[in-house]
Amino acid sequence: MYIGVVFPQTEIGADPIAVRDYAQTAESLGYDHLVAFDHVLGANPASRPGWSPPYTHKHMFHEPFVLFGYLAGITKRIGLVTGIVILPQRQTALVAKQAAAVDILSGGRLRLGIGIGWNEVEYEALGENFRNRGRRSEEQIAVLRAFWTQELVTFHGKWHKITDAGLNPLPIQRPIPIWLGGSAEPVLRRVARLAMAGFQGISPRQKDAYSLRRSSLTLGKQAESRQVSA
Repeated sequence: MYIGVVFPQTEIGADPIAVRDYAQTAESLGYDHLVAFDHVLGANPASRPGWSPPYTHKHMFHEPFVLFGYLAGITKRIGLVTGIVILPQRQTALVAKQAAAVDILSGGRLRLGIGIGWNEVEYEALGENFRNRGRRSEEQIAVLRAFWTQELVTFHGKWHKITDAGLNPLPIQRPIPIWLGGSAEPVLRRVARLAMAGFQGISPRQKDAYSLRRSSLTLGKQAESRQVSA
């Protein structure tokens, strides 16, 4: 069993010393990994009548890749896990580069948890399509893995065009482990279909585990290879 700790994004504040002390204390206590959440923007619910989001512009979120670059230099062992990065609202090649950099600086300690998010306001501000985020994330995963395992990539998909280009340096882990966040049936089917190492941020309820096994068997996969993290 591996036990991790959630980085208190909305509570810890902006003092880098407090961030350092929290991460180093978690490591010294023997936790296996530290999980950080992701939101680029928070919206003002006062200007959106009837909207009650779990987070608003009043909630603080440190940018996870920058945060992990900092933590990589002041910790030695603890794993660094995004729980999750909202992948479809970000440029895929840039995510590949940022993740590879964190993996290198941390000595191969990154696990990239990804999800599709719920906040259309962030997608609007970042210039990405909220409506096709689930389908687009599947192609993004293929592109990420190609970037992390190949010196040069040529990829012509529905949403990506890459012509004989690649990252340098490549990450230590090739590929970096990708976990999916979410408990909806389409997410569980993506876990099964795309052969993820696991998925994170959902409760390991019996019906979710059953649904994942059913999806895996339907697709001819071995369900036992999937992992669930609460």
